[in-house]
Amino acid sequence: MTAQLIPYANPLETMLELLLNSVSSPHTRRSYAQGLAEFHAWKRHHRLGFTRATVQDWRSSLMERGLAASTINVRLAAIRKLAREAALNGLLSAETASAIAQVPGARESGTRAGNWLSQGQAQKLLEAPEPGTLKGKRDRAALALLVGCALRRREAAQLEFQHIQQRDGRWVIVDLKGKGGRIRTVPVPGWVKAAIDCWGAAAQLNYGPVLRAMNRHGRITGTSLSEPALWKLAHRYGAEIGVELATHDLRRTCAKLCRRHGGELEQIQLLLGHASVQTTERYLGTRQDLENAPNDHLGLKWRDE
Repeated sequence: MTAQLIPYANPLETMLELLLNSVSSPHTRRSYAQGLAEFHAWKRHHRLGFTRATVQDWRSSLMERGLAASTINVRLAAIRKLAREAALNGLLSAETASAIAQVPGARESGTRAGNWLSQGQAQKLLEAPEPGTLKGKRDRAALALLVGCALRRREAAQLEFQHIQQRDGRWVIVDLKGKGGRIRTVPVPGWVKAAIDCWGAAAQLNYGPVLRAMNRHGRITGTSLSEPALWKLAHRYGAEIGVELATHDLRRTCAKLCRRHGGELEQIQLLLGHASVQTTERYLGTRQDLENAPNDHLGLKWRDE
């Protein structure tokens, strides 16, 4: 007998609530909600149940649409988590949930380069906000944290002054809880601490969230700066220096510059909070040297006629 979902009033709303309540990242929550709503609409149109075969058909339809492997895998991750949560709450059999979890993801060959700034571009970005205004001081501190400490935007948004302490004679962010619940200590370069101190002194802040929301008149509202606001901040100042930029590009910039200036791979891994060195290697793309590429030395020249 084929396992089926236990009947309840509104399957989509109930199961979405179970899943989304278990996800801490707002960005992941939005991605999962969008993907699951699309899956539910497709499944309902084809009058299919929630089974391994259905999920396999959904995977095939996503691939036929030409979606990127990363996009497909996010969609499938949401469905696997949905099946797991449904099983844990008695809405789906454990056997069906296990079968759905084994649906393979889309294979992605090669290594994505991502986007990052050169040292010169990073310096221009840090100097882009107006230093004479309170908002400019805040924005400089935000960019300094993203570039200098390789923080994820959620980590930067939740950072508080009391998290910045001295250890072994230097400033660090202690016990920072990152992705996957991994806790790490992040060294704070002197210039980053100076940017934070400049902002804190001007705003008369030394406790609670480091980055604060401000209204259009340049006054602090008293609440922390949101993750979307941080993304817009990076995007805005990126545009000012002529670069399409997101917050994660600044994290990659930090990693790239660390490696370029002799940083050990293991130490960069600890800075980023990656689960393994292999993840850091893929993140950096260390096997490909774009500064000293082999095809730069072909001995050929272009000559105008």
